Amino acid sequence: MSIYKSTIGLAALALGGASLPLNYASDGSEWPMWGNTPSRNMVGEASNLPVNVEPGRTLPGSDDIDMSTTENVLWVAKLGSQAYGNVTVAGGVVFAGTNNESPRDPNQQGDRGVLMAFDEKTGEFKWQLLVPKLGAGKVSDWEYVGLCSSPAVEGDMVYVVTNRGQAVCLDINGLADGNDGPFQDEAMYMSANGEPVELTDQHADIIWSYDMREELGVFPHNVSSCSPLIIGDLLYVATSNGVDWSHNNIPAPFSPSLVALDKNTGELKGEEASQVSERVLHASWSSPAYGEINGKPLIIWGGGDGITYAYEPEPVVGPDGYEILKEVFRYDSNPPEYREKDGKPIKYATYPGPSEVISTVVVYDNIAYALIGQDPEHGDGVGMLSAIDASMEGDISGKAIWTYKDIGRTVSTPSIYNGMIFAAEYDGDIHCLDIETGEVHWVHATDSRIWGSTLVADGKVYLPNEDGQLVVLAATKEKELLAEIEFFTPIYSSPVVANDVLYVATQTHLYAMKKGGE
Repeated sequence: MSIYKSTIGLAALALGGASLPLNYASDGSEWPMWGNTPSRNMVGEASNLPVNVEPGRTLPGSDDIDMSTTENVLWVAKLGSQAYGNVTVAGGVVFAGTNNESPRDPNQQGDRGVLMAFDEKTGEFKWQLLVPKLGAGKVSDWEYVGLCSSPAVEGDMVYVVTNRGQAVCLDINGLADGNDGPFQDEAMYMSANGEPVELTDQHADIIWSYDMREELGVFPHNVSSCSPLIIGDLLYVATSNGVDWSHNNIPAPFSPSLVALDKNTGELKGEEASQVSERVLHASWSSPAYGEINGKPLIIWGGGDGITYAYEPEPVVGPDGYEILKEVFRYDSNPPEYREKDGKPIKYATYPGPSEVISTVVVYDNIAYALIGQDPEHGDGVGMLSAIDASMEGDISGKAIWTYKDIGRTVSTPSIYNGMIFAAEYDGDIHCLDIETGEVHWVHATDSRIWGSTLVADGKVYLPNEDGQLVVLAATKEKELLAEIEFFTPIYSSPVVANDVLYVATQTHLYAMKKGGE
């Protein structure tokens, strides 16, 4: 069954012989990809979501939560010691990226990137993908960060980017229904010591794997972080290509920062030719979005050079004879004064300097909304939110419908709901603006760093922070703080919702929260 549901039915047009849905509207039964739909708007369909939640206390001598001390919690699952991968819910399965500090396979100890799969109704552990580290340390595969990609699910297939810079396709059932697909070497793939892993039903079934480091020569900076986008038969993936440890050298300036793969085989079908990697400031971590702008399909993506791009979805043969993604427009998401002063470039990673696009661009009603930011390690700095007319072509820098500069750097993706846009910034503030004019309705200070993104569901805005709070506000033009739920563990991922259940992954535990849940 297709993951794409529409309130008016599935209209389609041809894209490379595939059916391309024209309208996306979740019915609330799933959260099948980062941002819920290809537009990446962080809004979910739900009702009766909890506001008052008691996360509970751990059992003595254990990391497990004593469920008798919880309130409005359906189930809790133990993750590793760090969890940055945003939750995906589809096909009765809940996915979360983490590390291996709570190993489910006692024979596989030590640092790994891990994708865990849980039963949606009970939270029971189903299976996991174990990904050995690159051994490059903080340069390309930061220790204990784990797997940072949010999977995209279509039918029985799960697509994710690993900490090794590989795009992989997995069977949603793991090895429980056999080893399917052309890839048959899961035992060695998941091995960290050269000895084959003893496979069980609790291990992943890999259908295919595409190694972007090996095939494209990319150099992921710090970590590979992209959530794939499925449109028709194509899978769009950012490569995380970036600078080296010095932050001054680009090891792979001619490697692509965005590629299109065949979702069925993993074969490379096209790549951006916008020279993003030659200008990359840090890394290309943003995930691609999709929108139909006045009926024209576009892939819209924020580059590691701080420029927002639009591409035609279907690859074409470029001047050099290989298939590329044809650029439709580019918009510098940094105003000129962030780039240079008195004719001299402003140094990157300084407060007044330029930023890349780390958060995901959201496409809504023919407009692309883009935010700029940097690696949180770089601290605070100037930011900007741009509302871009996505029907324009060419270099449209400086031609935004409106911009908002009273927001600092951000790694958070915004939410658009009922004429408002909710955007969080790294320094801890959440901003509510009018989407037509950019006029500020309100700003709320959470007094803690924010890595996650806003979720709007059931008329509420949910936003986590580094202090372990889940802040709940009314999704209205007048500010109303509804609750501050204390989890006591930092939260760096974003909340999602499916089947009237709210999911929050702290650094150590995955919570499924439902009003009256027991």
